[in-house]
Amino acid sequence: MTRARFLTATAVALVIGVTGGTAATAQSTARTDAAQTPPSSDFPLPYDSRRGVFSFSTGLEGSLPAVVQVTTLGVSAGPSREGGVPAAVSSGSGVIIDAAEGIIITNNHVVADGQTYRVDLSDGRLLDAELIGSDQATDLAVLRIQATGLTQVEMVDSDTLRTGDLAFAVGYPLGLDQTLTMGVISGLNRSGMGDAVEDYIQTDAAVNSGNSGGPLLDSRGRLIGINTSILSGDFNGGNDGIAFAVPTRILMFVVNQLRTSGEVTRGRIGATLGSLTAERAVELGLGFVRGAIVEDVTPGSPADRAGLRRGDIITRVQSRAAANAGSVQATIGIAPPGTPLTIVYQRDGQEATASLNVEVPFDEGVQIGSSAIQAFGASFAQVAEGAQVQAVEGGSVAAAAGLSAGDIVTAIGRRPVGSLADLGRLLGGRGPLVLTVTREDGEAEVTLTP
Repeated sequence: MTRARFLTATAVALVIGVTGGTAATAQSTARTDAAQTPPSSDFPLPYDSRRGVFSFSTGLEGSLPAVVQVTTLGVSAGPSREGGVPAAVSSGSGVIIDAAEGIIITNNHVVADGQTYRVDLSDGRLLDAELIGSDQATDLAVLRIQATGLTQVEMVDSDTLRTGDLAFAVGYPLGLDQTLTMGVISGLNRSGMGDAVEDYIQTDAAVNSGNSGGPLLDSRGRLIGINTSILSGDFNGGNDGIAFAVPTRILMFVVNQLRTSGEVTRGRIGATLGSLTAERAVELGLGFVRGAIVEDVTPGSPADRAGLRRGDIITRVQSRAAANAGSVQATIGIAPPGTPLTIVYQRDGQEATASLNVEVPFDEGVQIGSSAIQAFGASFAQVAEGAQVQAVEGGSVAAAAGLSAGDIVTAIGRRPVGSLADLGRLLGGRGPLVLTVTREDGEAEVTLTP
């Protein structure tokens, strides 16, 4: 809250400073001007000379009708309703990106566990929606509605964004009607919320419950991302000025695949990655904490053929710095099969470069190495208590099951796991596999469904 108030106060000071010596002149001459004049050195912010105010309304108003409310209907945990009518189980926002086809982007967690879906348009129309597909790793989903007179949002390449750009979040938060909030882009290429496919835009525009799936727009009303999550110190999930959005460079890769086939196929290089944390950096004697550790390499894979080894620290992929495993997987995951990649890494304190081509997904079966096991998108290593999960690949079977780096597998189907050999043997079983794991918060069961 303190940070948000400071930014608001700064914005007010900026307006006062800009208008202090020109307000009287502007009021005397602006009555006959058009509603909005282009920004200039005299007015660095858009200025509505007819009303004598600064405003971004002209750039934003055309996009607001494309923002919708999404209600997911399913089986309620409460008393059943008469006639078997599904109850509302969640509500969020969405944005129309293709008016002709009625295509809407929202979050996967908004539509999860739904039976039917309802869309409320800003003009008051209430429509049924069809779920085209969803992707848990990026938390994106695509809906389709049948209607005429729809408005779609214009899109811009998120790679053109810069920290400090103005950003506007639009949605239906906390039971309110369509709401617009303003902030700045406070960070780019954010990751670290896990080892999934992450490369978020960070903003301080107010985002609350109900904003999920709504658009993050630039000052011209163009789509730059989909609001997905917030960091909050409030147990009720209140806004603390830090929100994250999936950038258009990732969402369009996902959306195009969902529209075409209903599912997402990601490129892979055959390396299981873990994030370089401060603890791991100290353990390895490194002088930096940004990067992705190669935990294991699949024999015969692109990573293997390019010479990558267990323990290498990836610092860049193409022209992108590697913040952690999530940011590397985000770049690899949206590269079509056959795409050449240049990877910069460190080994024994020396920097090296590897060139490889992305390939289609490999078999997520069990692959047993000399010091690690890869299975269903997770890498395991021996520890005293059993087998510890070193890393989990975003979008994999292991990720979908909720397996996390740091989990220690102590049993599978009530059979104890005391070694990697035990793990490899038991993971080869058929059907769903129930793993007993220990975590910081206690013991849990995770079901892998190959």
